[in-house]
Amino acid sequence: MEYWLNYESYLLENSKETVDMPFVKALIQNVSTDISEDLLFSLTPSQIPKQMMQGEDQPTDRVRLPKSLFGAFLPGNRSAVRLAITVMDIGAGNVFKGPKLLQDNGSSVLNNRMVGLSVGQTHATGLSEPVEITFSHQRQSPNMIITCVFWNVVKGDWDSQGCSTELGDERTVCRCDHLTFFALLLRPILDLATAQTLTRISQAGCGVSMIFLAFTIVFYVAFRLSLQRFKSEDAPKIHMALSSSLFLLNLTFLISVGSSSQGPPSSCWVRAAIFHYFLLCVFTWMGLEAFHLYLLAIRVFNTYFGHYFLKLSLLGWGLPALVVIAVGSSNSYGVYTIRDQENRTSLELCWFQKEPVLYATVHGYFLVSFLFGAVVLTLVAWKIFTLPSVTAGKEQGQTWRSVFTVLGLSSLVGMTWGLAVLTPLGLSTIYIFALFNSLQGVFIFCWFIILYFPRQSTTAPSSGTARLGQAHSVSQD
Repeated sequence: MEYWLNYESYLLENSKETVDMPFVKALIQNVSTDISEDLLFSLTPSQIPKQMMQGEDQPTDRVRLPKSLFGAFLPGNRSAVRLAITVMDIGAGNVFKGPKLLQDNGSSVLNNRMVGLSVGQTHATGLSEPVEITFSHQRQSPNMIITCVFWNVVKGDWDSQGCSTELGDERTVCRCDHLTFFALLLRPILDLATAQTLTRISQAGCGVSMIFLAFTIVFYVAFRLSLQRFKSEDAPKIHMALSSSLFLLNLTFLISVGSSSQGPPSSCWVRAAIFHYFLLCVFTWMGLEAFHLYLLAIRVFNTYFGHYFLKLSLLGWGLPALVVIAVGSSNSYGVYTIRDQENRTSLELCWFQKEPVLYATVHGYFLVSFLFGAVVLTLVAWKIFTLPSVTAGKEQGQTWRSVFTVLGLSSLVGMTWGLAVLTPLGLSTIYIFALFNSLQGVFIFCWFIILYFPRQSTTAPSSGTARLGQAHSVSQD
């Protein structure tokens, strides 16, 4: 590696004008220190760099050197300096890999291509105008992150300090305030080990949730057969619809993760559509839970609707079906793949092939449901904590009951899903989201048992908080 770091110095001192080897292409030329415009050079792969004149079509791979570079940062009164531009293929060996690539299972130099820039024998840093290098590349998977980096001689590793990255679909522009060797670092958002760990956490959480959701459904059936009010109240029915959709979502997730995506495209299409349908059903029923809570705790009066639960069911199960039919007709379902740096598959799911459709029908759909639920929950929490019995502290433990009531209601309106907003902050938040969100069924079970399990005392609830928690029906069919 030390050899290549000194290679450009050798080229600058030598009389060579070009280097044309299978893995190294270089251009060396004299440049006036009094130029009046920036210099542009092509970096076309497998070709020697070439200076481009004004009016020529700009190549997809190129480097722009600001005119200020050749004057302000060069000592002496020389009229010209030597410029060396090197394009190297670092191959599959350990040269220019460094600890970041050798230890990180999720990183690689994109296309194994590196560009070196040297002017004279000066170590140019802190440039007032950055050098601009444009790399072309194939469209990358949405699971991959591209970063402009340079070889830090002191650290002996790739670094990004002093460089900015402008991303495009099939090109990336790097702007850096110094001269050295540059490249694009490609790393997956989730490497192989992380993807497998998160999958195991989600599978375990979903399995536990399914058990508790099954218990919730069994208890509801038992209560409905033994308690008269369960036959007429709408709140337990809405809870059961949410529990059923969540149970089926967890089931389809476990099937999708546990089964191969290989096989007929139609089979993968069907599995993706089913998973998408139950995911939207969960989002919709969480929104309907928030709507029912709004009628019960906020609106209170004029809340009668004929065939109320029937209308909710048509919306809760019907709207997702319409969305899935529309998405299916656009041929957006297919194999969704997460890959590591060796282009090996970390995880394959039958899911979306088209990102815009994913953003509109999953992210956008969820955002509407989540924001509505968050607003309603905030209003209800404010109403609960401003009850006279809470603010006056007349009833021992009333504040804690209020806290648990709000936490229970938050599981119904899907606040755990909101942790997805925090996942860009780091890997730890991804783990937290995977754990808590996969356990939503456990939280719903606990809330259901606390709310409806028959008590020995038949005394009516004495506080408004308890009455809010019981969530009585706003109407009858």
